[in-house]
Amino acid sequence: MLNIKAQIAECLAPHVEGLSKEEIEKMIEIPSDAKMGDYAFPCFRLAKTMRKAPAMIASGIREKLEGNQLFSKIESVNAYVNLFLNRETFTKELVTSVVDQKERYGSSDLGKDQTVIVEFSSPNIAKPFHIGHIRSTVIGNSIYKIYDFLGYDTVRINHLGDYGTQFGKMIVAYRHWGNKEDVINEPIKTLLGYYVKFHEEIEKNPSLDDEARATFTKLEQGAKEETELWQWFRDESLKEFERVYNMLGIEFDSYAGESFYSDKMGRVLDELKEKNLLKQSEGAQIVDLEEYNLSPALITKSDGSTLYITRDIAAAIYRKEHYNFYKNLYIVASQQNLHFQQWFKVVELMGYEWAKDCVHIPFGLVSLEEGTMSTRHGRVVFLEEVLNRAVEQTKQVILEKNVNTENVEETAQQVGIGAVIFQELSNSRIKDYVFSWDKVLNFEGETGPYVQYTHARAASVLRNAKEETEKALANIDNIDMSYISGDSAYQLAKLIYRFPQVIIDAADKYEPSVVTRHVVDIAQSFNKFYHDEHILVDNEAEKHAKLVLTYAAKQTIKNGLALLGMQSPEKM
Repeated sequence: MLNIKAQIAECLAPHVEGLSKEEIEKMIEIPSDAKMGDYAFPCFRLAKTMRKAPAMIASGIREKLEGNQLFSKIESVNAYVNLFLNRETFTKELVTSVVDQKERYGSSDLGKDQTVIVEFSSPNIAKPFHIGHIRSTVIGNSIYKIYDFLGYDTVRINHLGDYGTQFGKMIVAYRHWGNKEDVINEPIKTLLGYYVKFHEEIEKNPSLDDEARATFTKLEQGAKEETELWQWFRDESLKEFERVYNMLGIEFDSYAGESFYSDKMGRVLDELKEKNLLKQSEGAQIVDLEEYNLSPALITKSDGSTLYITRDIAAAIYRKEHYNFYKNLYIVASQQNLHFQQWFKVVELMGYEWAKDCVHIPFGLVSLEEGTMSTRHGRVVFLEEVLNRAVEQTKQVILEKNVNTENVEETAQQVGIGAVIFQELSNSRIKDYVFSWDKVLNFEGETGPYVQYTHARAASVLRNAKEETEKALANIDNIDMSYISGDSAYQLAKLIYRFPQVIIDAADKYEPSVVTRHVVDIAQSFNKFYHDEHILVDNEAEKHAKLVLTYAAKQTIKNGLALLGMQSPEKM
């Protein structure tokens, strides 16, 4: 990875006493005002070891660095050495790096030999895959891609909600009001109808709740009929889920859901007992967490059935033993903050030091313009409908504007679904938002289609000068970079240079929006360069320089969109 700070530290090291190159590199700053240089080195810390005033030290360093080819200008201002990079040298190193690495530009081996588990999406079986699931699904997929790009051995787990008392309710509802043919024809919507009806009927007939609990207990015990119905609901649901995942281009390494751990919970209960962590409370078993300012963790109910916490602990232990993870990430809504705090603490009390490596990555909730979403009351927006509608509307725009594309259907898929993904990843994940068709399908401003169009614009420039581009890329060492040393070209180059660090920052913060915003910045900067500079000029040397910068911008935008889970159309 091209590291300008490291190069500057190498230049400074002979003239700075008492500090290693690594320490010098950490001290180098980027001024907020470009008039103060591309980088600045503060000399306050050196006063003690060098026994001079910081301003004198800065002046001395400036004199010793004069003539260094890395810089076009060096100034000392008070206690700072302000460093202006040689734009031509910098840009040549940068575009060479992008051309050499291509689709790997921005990647690293930072995570070599370390496993990161990303649990995301995790919809409930026999319930609709609705717009509320999009957050965990696309945020998790992007976090997976970011960590994978940084060299981690990354495992994608879809921890399906395929266990629990809701299946007792679903089976009871099916037996009372179900119809096999309806389930086969339209499984999720039919099963949702049964679930809604159950909650309507329970208000008139509370005994249904007891029947549902008894049915779930039979399922836990492996009763044949209950197990067959449960498996059927699971299989039919997965068919529908897979259709949505295929539209989003998302795959998983494991679909081990809650049911997978049903035979692994006895060990957890035994261990909790052995370590004297369990207490009886009104017939239920709990772990008292009062001294940690947390409410009790409910391990088993009074009827002996287990809960989410028990299953999550069993899953974490299995994952540590099976994958030996470096990090175990859970992309789950902020509503579950307490749940994760509780079971992380229980795992820690069990003596597992790796509890600290389990991380809950919360996100804000989606609500509808007409109110909060509720599966129980049937008030949902199906995610597949959102994606289909986005694709259809995009197709209409393509046809109306006579967009230059050879495959309207494919482009509509890439842009329409990309618009939905990009909108999801544009803001900080923790923010709540209201789902609105107008916002999702608005292709103006800082949106996915805008960035995709910028990529297609760069692709068009390169396509229109195909032979010249190939010639320029093959002869990059001899290109005259003075033609791309103007302000708009240099600002674009600096943003492309920052891309690898932006990915690391996004990983550290578990925040894909860091990548989203930077890709928008690159797109805007390229469009300014495109308007300020005529690229396909008659002067061959100038044209070659501008083509390689265009190539670097296009490749970086493509790499950024890929980390978000989006396609980059060549024509739009």
